[in-house]
Amino acid sequence: MASPEDKVSAVFRLLENGSKQGYIGEDISQLEHALQAALQATQEAADNETVLAALLHDVGQFCPAKELRRMLVEDIGGGDLDVGAAGHEKLGAEYLRKVGFSDNVCDLVESHVVAKRYLTATDPEYYTGLSQASKLSLKFQGGPFTSDEAEAFERDPLFKQKVQLRKWDDASKVV
Repeated sequence: MASPEDKVSAVFRLLENGSKQGYIGEDISQLEHALQAALQATQEAADNETVLAALLHDVGQFCPAKELRRMLVEDIGGGDLDVGAAGHEKLGAEYLRKVGFSDNVCDLVESHVVAKRYLTATDPEYYTGLSQASKLSLKFQGGPFTSDEAEAFERDPLFKQKVQLRKWDDASKVV
């Protein structure tokens, strides 16, 4: 089992790797995007777990496949694992669970795509404000929620934090 120091080092390496990768369809790097989201969370006095989730919400975008595969296989005893077409939010949340982050951090990371689906279903102006890249990715993420899906999402105990994290995500694309 990796030490806490090893786990922190692994996450820092991922963030550093994000500085070398563009943020899909945007003019900033993955790291710049992550830091902007965390700064917004900090400026709005979010709790530490929410700030961490803001920083790490897209970790599934730049976690090397080999590392992710190793982390996921390690805890289920080896074998052939196919992560399939799971979205980056699910991959990132699962990676963070394996590293040892709290359920709240992982739930928030995993929710930032569904929160976009919620907002596009409930706020007509929200969709208009999305970047072109975010509008395109919405199509692959299931599109806007149905009214039943939106109502169920509103009952989530972390509903407000999930929606706020999504808004920070959207606003964190400043060049």
